[in-house]
Amino acid sequence: MADLTSHDNSMPVGPLKLAVLESCREFGEAVNQYLVDYRHNSPMCRPRDDMPLHGYCEDSYLLDCSCPRFGTGEGKGQINESVRGCDLFILVDVTNYSLTYTVCGHENHMSPDNHYQDLKRIISAANGKAKRITVIMPFLYEGRQHKRSMRESLDCSLALQELTAMGVSNIITFDAHDPRVQNAIPLHGFDSFMPSYQFLKALVENVPDLKLDSDHLMVISPDEGAMERAVYFANILGVSMGMFYKRRDYSRVVNGKNPIVAHEFLGDPVEGKDVLVIDDMISSGESMLDVAKQLKDRNARRVIVCTTFGLFTDGLAKFDDYYEKGYLSRVITTNLTYRTKDLLERPWYLEADMTKYMASIIDHVNHDSSISGIQSPTEKLQKLLASLK
Repeated sequence: MADLTSHDNSMPVGPLKLAVLESCREFGEAVNQYLVDYRHNSPMCRPRDDMPLHGYCEDSYLLDCSCPRFGTGEGKGQINESVRGCDLFILVDVTNYSLTYTVCGHENHMSPDNHYQDLKRIISAANGKAKRITVIMPFLYEGRQHKRSMRESLDCSLALQELTAMGVSNIITFDAHDPRVQNAIPLHGFDSFMPSYQFLKALVENVPDLKLDSDHLMVISPDEGAMERAVYFANILGVSMGMFYKRRDYSRVVNGKNPIVAHEFLGDPVEGKDVLVIDDMISSGESMLDVAKQLKDRNARRVIVCTTFGLFTDGLAKFDDYYEKGYLSRVITTNLTYRTKDLLERPWYLEADMTKYMASIIDHVNHDSSISGIQSPTEKLQKLLASLK
């Protein structure tokens, strides 16, 4: 049974419905099963004269919905059951490129723009009948384009404003590249969760000889942007931390960004220690691999990477090469985004399962309960560490 806080004294906002888009079907079904198991064992599932809870205890909370397409590539959102008065949660993974659709006989892979459009189609298909709509978008659409440096678009801010204008009340994401993007919608709900507890749990379950003390372990931030994550993790574990900063060539632009010239290291010696490199995502992986090599060149014992999103946009070959050469020991990512079968079979890959955590978040939000306890995993991390002593 899921480890969810009891809500015996609070009423849900409305009957719970999960609209799981095809981009995260497997993940959504696992979340649904946790919710079913929990609620069937909840006291609120038993009939009570003073608390009529229609739709609380169901065999499934999954909504029958789809986004079919016409031959031209145009699409539509379709909901095949009533959502009137429901508390509707829509799950979408905008990074799932494995899905395809046909345009005039040609096969196209789904891009983040396509997934975002499908999300809006399902919101539109609800036709204003749902009591409340919450969008769960683990990888925030256009979250990397969160600020303006020159004459640039502000895609993430515009997307958030568009969703709230369509009637979305809450937006839930994970490890937002810059949480300050919520300033674009200051009067609406925006929550960014961190997988810190799931990272540590995956570590202790799969790396049994890992010693969590300052003599044997160090936390590393691969750049300035990941400093807050690394500081939190280092403080929880009671170990030292270091960081790299990127020296860039600002005289030219390659693939939309200034190329990195070198990674410079600041911090205590890493010699003989295991190092945890904490970041929000692996995109192509070039920066992360360079950091791993530099740490091994400084005689680190093992390099273990913990990153929320493993996108691997340039494939896995270089990670295989670095693993075989000993530069890289493990890579841990969550299952919040699409992962290829090849990745799951790699000897260096570990998964931090987020389905139970997601079910807990949905259950709390459905009850309008405080989420501060699950948003900050400090207490759970401390209990896990105490159990290891």
